[in-house]
Formats: sequence, structure tokens, C-alpha cells
Amino acid sequence: MPAVFLKDRSLLFVSGAEAQSFLQNLITTDIIALGADEARPGALLTPQGKILFDFMIWRDGDGYTIETDAGQRDGLLKRLTMYKLRAAVTLAPSTEEGVTVSWGEDAEGSQGARGSQGARGSQGARDGRFAKAGVTLRRRAGRHGDGAEALYDALRISHGIVTSGSDFALQDAFPHDVLMDFNGGLSFRKGCYVGQEVVSRMQHRGTARRRVVTVSAATDLPGTGTEITAAGKPVGTLGSVDGGNGLAIVRIDRAGAAMAAGTPLLAGDTPVSLVLPAWSGLVFPASADEASA
Repeated sequence: MPAVFLKDRSLLFVSGAEAQSFLQNLITTDIIALGADEARPGALLTPQGKILFDFMIWRDGDGYTIETDAGQRDGLLKRLTMYKLRAAVTLAPSTEEGVTVSWGEDAEGSQGARGSQGARGSQGARDGRFAKAGVTLRRRAGRHGDGAEALYDALRISHGIVTSGSDFALQDAFPHDVLMDFNGGLSFRKGCYVGQEVVSRMQHRGTARRRVVTVSAATDLPGTGTEITAAGKPVGTLGSVDGGNGLAIVRIDRAGAAMAAGTPLLAGDTPVSLVLPAWSGLVFPASADEASA
């Protein structure tokens, strides 16, 4: 099975008698609904509803493990500490660096009681984002494989799974933009958390227009950050790239209208096709009026 070490990932441990309520009232993920063997995406938002930090979270014994980009860890720890006040919660960074992701037959066969140990256990936690796309992928602390990181990037690109930095900038994207309303990382039922009012308003009014798409071309795509246009007007921006395949966050109303009119979509000068991830159930609106219906 492919086993890829992601050296730029870091872990935080959240434990204590009030760990569950502390996190439940703070982050986007419904951790009460979190399965024992499941890792879900999550975010800590700004009061304006944009993603300040993004991460994966899973149960770890009586507490929780948060996996985030190594460059975010210290800032996330500082922000969580600021919210902690007098809560009976312990926040601790891991001394173990990096995370190994594995998928394929062995990952599927490793499900079971031992998997409940979480990513510090021998089996790892099952990534709920990939599960939505029909792929069993497990995340485990430390180095347990030597597969090329490009293998993992190609897998997530093919299934429309984004990562901050490569695909979107922190404090610039709403959870809806990165499909957190479909991948298990955003709850509309659990009550208040930071930024909840804004994202709930977007959900109930149906105002989300920017969405993740997979991008394909007959030749290699240009680099990350290249603008995608239709008739010279911006539609979105190219994110992660793997040869002729990539990810982008685009205005689906503009992209849908262009496709309905037969207007070519270009990444730089390269003709491209855009597809919404099948697991999201989304479709391109054919016009701005349809998008707001």
C-alpha cells in the first residue's frame, strides 16, 4: 500500500475534563458526533466567518488530537490558549514531527478495534474527507513510510480535497469555499462557535458561490496561483497542480454561465475543463439567476 510521510504536519493534544465542551464551543467540527476511528476536518474561524486555522481532528483516548500544518501549529496553540481561560483543559504540542498517510487494501483491512487508538496508535485514524470520496485513507503520527509525497498530492487532487497554503490562503476563504459543508468539517446543528453566525447565514441564504473544482487540461497546467478566466474575466485561481490535473476555487456561477454559453475557460493561456467533486453533489448553475434560486 502507499504510505507517505508528510513532514510538514504537526500535532497538538487537547485533554482534560472539559476538553470536549471547550472544542465543541469553539471550532466548526461537531466533535460529539465524531466516531472513535474517524478523523474529521475542522477550522477555527475569525469572527467574520473566515478560516483562521484549518486542521484534522480525532479522538485520542479521553482527549483529542489536532493535526495541522507545521507552520500553523504554534499560532493555533496560542489562539486556543487564549480561549482556554479557566477551563479544565490541557493543551500540549507533540514532540513527534510529521504524519504518515496510507491508503489501499492494507488501510482498508486495518479497520477495527485497534484503529480506535487514533493516530498515535498502530493503525491510525480514518480520514473522513477521503471516505466521502470512497477512499479509505488513514493518518498516523510519525514516519512509517517512504512513498513520494507527490502520490498523496495526486490522490487528493483527483478527489477534490484541498489544503491551505497550496489551494487557499488562510483568512481569505470561508468554510463553504473549501466544501467543509459537505466533507464533515462544518456543523449547522451543534450551536454557537466562533464565526458560526456568518457561516449559518451563508448556508440558509444559499449565498456560497466560490467552490472547489478539479481542473484538467490536455497539456501540463501552469503553476499554482494562475488565474482562470472566461472571456477575459476572472473565474477563479489555480491551486495544487499535478501535470494536467489540478484544483481551483472558482465562482461556480461565472464558470457555469461560461460553460452554458460555450465560452472557453483558460488557466493562463491553457484551455481547461472544470468538474465539481462528485461526492459534493453540487452542479454548476447555468446563470447567476439560477445560482441565487
